Amino acid sequence: MEKIGNVKAVIFDLDGVITDTSSLHTHAWRRMADEENIPFDDETADKLRGVSRRKSLETILKDAKDKYNFDKNYTQEEFNELMERKNSYYVQSLSAVTPENTLPGAKELMEFIKSRGYKIAVGSSSKNAETVVKNLKIENELDAMVNGTEITHSKPNPEVFQKTADKLGLAYEQCVVVEDAASGVKSANAGGMVSVGIGPEERFKDNHGRPNLRFDDMQSFNAKKEEIF
Repeated sequence: MEKIGNVKAVIFDLDGVITDTSSLHTHAWRRMADEENIPFDDETADKLRGVSRRKSLETILKDAKDKYNFDKNYTQEEFNELMERKNSYYVQSLSAVTPENTLPGAKELMEFIKSRGYKIAVGSSSKNAETVVKNLKIENELDAMVNGTEITHSKPNPEVFQKTADKLGLAYEQCVVVEDAASGVKSANAGGMVSVGIGPEERFKDNHGRPNLRFDDMQSFNAKKEEIF
């Protein structure tokens, strides 16, 4: 495995990369969907990785209609209420997040990268990213962070990672992005950055969503760190 080229920073997505808050999002969406009798299966849940709250609800409703003939129409006010209800469930669940919820290999990888002189950042579309970072107690490891309150365009638009690179004071091609979602890999690729995909190969089957490197999980990535950095 070849070393990553002329890069100076690693930008981590948060949900599903550093910690498994993606499962908390899924539980929150499922709770809301159950209350509304909206069909919500595992295939739909996997589509929501790295996707904005609005786009997630649009995906849930489209899949429910296409796959299960769910045909209820929501007004904009009702649609907004569903998003806010889901978010309230998610925020409630964040109180249970502790450093123990850091994914295996993630902390070790970050510490190693830092020791090699690279900058470290978090680029997340989550508006609750700051709370998660504080609960994980990794804020002191970071040189920069961008969250969902600071961006206008959701992934696969590269805005979140480009703004993170801007905060780091680096050119986009000097940054590596670590992502568990196809939309996030597309975002990194569109931004001219080196992309590392975390997850099964089939998740990144779209040509625009193919990462430069891929690992099944963060533990696998951590095991190869000395060959890469």
